[in-house]
Amino acid sequence: MLKKVSPPEAYKILEQQNNAVLIDVRSTMEYSFVGHPINALHRPLKEPPDWDLQAGFIEKLRADLAARQPNRDILDDVPVLMLCRSGQRSELAGEMLLKEGFTNVYNVLEGFEGDKDENGHRNTINGWRFHGLPWEQS
Repeated sequence: MLKKVSPPEAYKILEQQNNAVLIDVRSTMEYSFVGHPINALHRPLKEPPDWDLQAGFIEKLRADLAARQPNRDILDDVPVLMLCRSGQRSELAGEMLLKEGFTNVYNVLEGFEGDKDENGHRNTINGWRFHGLPWEQS
């Protein structure tokens, strides 16, 4: 089952479990220009212009995780926290990982930018940046 956590809860997991990995599944443009959590591993789930699922997403992510933590069983041992803009793509990515045998998978609710407010703006009511968690821009 996909576990769900708020951005502050996700950050606490990352601080307390040194083998935990935050995966940012947003597009390359979002990751680079909007910003991203510090030390997040970037593996886009979808890219413009077609926004189709990226071929080999799971295999590439598995290789990314194995390279970061070569002495661990990445399917069971490593807490994998999935993040996107608002929590929808990361939920899809997390479900995909569970189907591939990963067992310790989290979806970061609210995402990096959070939900839109009444004026259609993000970063004003929730999300990673709203909570003041560490982030940077490329």
